[in-house]
Amino acid sequence: MRHRKKRVLLNRFTSWRKSTIIALARNLLIHQRIITTKAKAKAAAPLVEKLISLTKNDSVYHRRRAYQILGDRTLVNGLFEKIAPLFKNRSSGFTRILTYRNRRGDSAQLVIFELTEKIEKRKKTKKEAREIKEPPHPKEELHEGKPPIVKKPTKKFLGGLRGIFKKERDAL
Repeated sequence: MRHRKKRVLLNRFTSWRKSTIIALARNLLIHQRIITTKAKAKAAAPLVEKLISLTKNDSVYHRRRAYQILGDRTLVNGLFEKIAPLFKNRSSGFTRILTYRNRRGDSAQLVIFELTEKIEKRKKTKKEAREIKEPPHPKEELHEGKPPIVKKPTKKFLGGLRGIFKKERDAL
């Protein structure tokens, strides 16, 4: 009997479905917030929950299990070193699904699929942004003594196309 065998099929073959769900999980772990359809988010949520719960115990075995799913060493290291400390006090509920809007083409419901705890990226202050200066261009250093070359503006063909194709038509 098929009791409790229900799974979201996403109208794909098995291999396509698995790769879609893994791609969603990878992108969520990289960006910490993605916009996708509701069905895909619901299908990928258990995998992300499982991956984050693997990080509770940092061992070679758990890292290898995560690598089997994700297939990327840098992503696994980021999962265990950056994302895992955010969820050390939480036993479940690592992701959230927020309704966003309907897609214009097919009216599919889009959602924001995100981690409940995020790595905060510090924005640069105005003072720090001003301090960063671009190095001088190498060609400018060669021609320091000479005045800069000024190019003349080119003449437009037939006075520009705007003159020909006016929005307001001439009255006859």
